[in-house]
Amino acid sequence: MQQLRRVANRRCDLDIAQPRTCLVHLRAKQYNLLDRRIERELVPACRQFGVGILPYFPLASGFLTGKYRRGAEPPKGTRLSLVQRMAQQALTDENFATLERLEKFARSREHTMLELAVGWLGSQPEVSSVISGATSPEQVTQNVKAGNWKLSAEELAEVDKLTRR
Repeated sequence: MQQLRRVANRRCDLDIAQPRTCLVHLRAKQYNLLDRRIERELVPACRQFGVGILPYFPLASGFLTGKYRRGAEPPKGTRLSLVQRMAQQALTDENFATLERLEKFARSREHTMLELAVGWLGSQPEVSSVISGATSPEQVTQNVKAGNWKLSAEELAEVDKLTRR
């Protein structure tokens, strides 16, 4: 929190009574449906000081796109097929169980897992933008479409129940 206050003070004239006197963005650590640790301290501090967040690894290295399957080798050429350390962290039974619950939720609303992952982040008030990597023009189009889903308060509450650990 002190570090955030110092950054905000350097960038603008911070008035605690009027916390949104300037626009500051903070590139956070990972923030996605599987890794919500920044919600403990960083998100509330950003809310207090009017600082926006640009999430890092919003798709959990592609895991939240649904292209990885329990018990199957990661598709050739994907990040999790190339970086063993990341694969060991992402391809866990707990993550697959969460992914399966989220996929069911998205399907029941006629959305894809990608749309849920990006739409959920875009529905967080402190998230300024969601920047997802793409390796093809088709993925760029899918990412743009995914940003169109703004989850309702009820949907956000349900996703919270599905992802809290």
